[in-house]
Amino acid sequence: MKTVDKYLFQALDSYPYSLEETIESLEYALSYDDKNTMALCLYGQVLSDQLFKYEEAKQYFQQAISINIHAIEVYSYYIYTLVLNEDYEEAMKLIDFALTIKGINKVEILLKKVLLLESQKKFKKAQKVLKETQLETLNATYDCTIEETEKRLTKKLNKVSKKKKQVSKKKK
Repeated sequence: MKTVDKYLFQALDSYPYSLEETIESLEYALSYDDKNTMALCLYGQVLSDQLFKYEEAKQYFQQAISINIHAIEVYSYYIYTLVLNEDYEEAMKLIDFALTIKGINKVEILLKKVLLLESQKKFKKAQKVLKETQLETLNATYDCTIEETEKRLTKKLNKVSKKKKQVSKKKK
């Protein structure tokens, strides 16, 4: 095993429970190989999920993809960061591209597309993509996530339709 892998495993093992150990291990890993896409991805993840530094996180994800466009571990986290940062157009382009990459977890990417559409309040489109996601699943791993997402979208659609009914009643 390479030294970089040892530190990468330590970082993965520490995240998210010990952020200090995670960062320390990532810095060692990147000092041995500054082009390690997994280390760059995890660093971006820490910046996005823990420190809410979306622009800095995007730089790490972009760097990883520029090193290896087929670094499938990066796309899901990068897309999520783009959605959180409200970079919707960029997120959609990245989703469309990611779905063309051989070996990528299409379910994970499609769930990010649902999240993107939901954050844009496009609930019906999100539900359509969720149905597509169900067709892509190959095991029960995502069943709970899909069910909870479906419930959440249905609730939101019901609220929107109630508001529309109330508004139309007031106009009459």
